[in-house]
Amino acid sequence: MTTITKLQSLRLADDAMLTLTYEEGADVFHYTGNEVEDAINETSVIQEFASLISDSKLDARNSWHGNILEYLRGEDLLEDYERGSGNFDEYLAEVLADNFYDIDMIEHSTEKYDHKRGFTTLTAEVQVPVSNYLEVVPFITGWTISVETEVGTVTINT
Repeated sequence: MTTITKLQSLRLADDAMLTLTYEEGADVFHYTGNEVEDAINETSVIQEFASLISDSKLDARNSWHGNILEYLRGEDLLEDYERGSGNFDEYLAEVLADNFYDIDMIEHSTEKYDHKRGFTTLTAEVQVPVSNYLEVVPFITGWTISVETEVGTVTINT
């Protein structure tokens, strides 16, 4: 059963919101103060997030800024990209990494094992209207989809 079939079988309202979550972490040395930067470099969270939101047909939102791509454009963070000059996903990932703390769209947490070592987890989360998701049908793997239903939260791993 495909993700699309599973979602259609739930008979969700068109305005229902799907929450897509991508989480990955890395072993780090937290005493250096670079644990988040190390996790950014050692995981694919930024690249996956950039790839997902770069599809202009997908209405990827968050609760603070609305449509994420429109927000980034409105903040003039995408001004330097010249259309047709290369891979927009890579450019977007670079912008997200360079402005990680200012944009504040990816959560981070560090579990400290001892005075030096730990594990930093990065979590990207977006909301997408179910009607838009089913219309665009993006090829998404590795993301968890959750949606509120009458009987509780349904979670689907892609």
